[in-house]
Amino acid sequence: MSNLFVIAYDDVRTATEVRDKLFQMMKEHLIQLEDAAVVERREDGKIKLHQASNPVAMGATGGALWGTLIGMLFFVPFLGAAVGAAAGAAGGSAVDTGVNDDFMRELGRNLRPGAAALFLLVQQATEDRVVPEIAQYGGQLVKTSLSETDEQHLREAVKAARSQ
Repeated sequence: MSNLFVIAYDDVRTATEVRDKLFQMMKEHLIQLEDAAVVERREDGKIKLHQASNPVAMGATGGALWGTLIGMLFFVPFLGAAVGAAAGAAGGSAVDTGVNDDFMRELGRNLRPGAAALFLLVQQATEDRVVPEIAQYGGQLVKTSLSETDEQHLREAVKAARSQ
């Protein structure tokens, strides 16, 4: 089971840096993320989602590849690629994995203009290695799916990491 964490930052640059740092830590097997997205509230008040993956593009790419292969069997690879890409894009747009986009937009409206929030679905993490690395960027824990006791423990760990 994954846990949700929402951390607010003063700007989109910092939130993106933290997300990139977490991706680096994934390569080191210190954290396992199911989803990571940055939500920005622009100065004009509009909400922009910066998602790590684009399911429509991934579906279209995969569909084009499979369509080409199947099309080659019937001697129409270009038609197969076009049909496969369209089907893959349609399938990708129907699939919304990770944190719900509407939920992210709703919380994003509570940010002050110019600020951003990092939404994380964490499957597993080495807390004593991840928390100090992330705490140095500042930010404020806005929402979590942890129990009250676990959330308090996390807040204390972040406070201790920042004071070092």
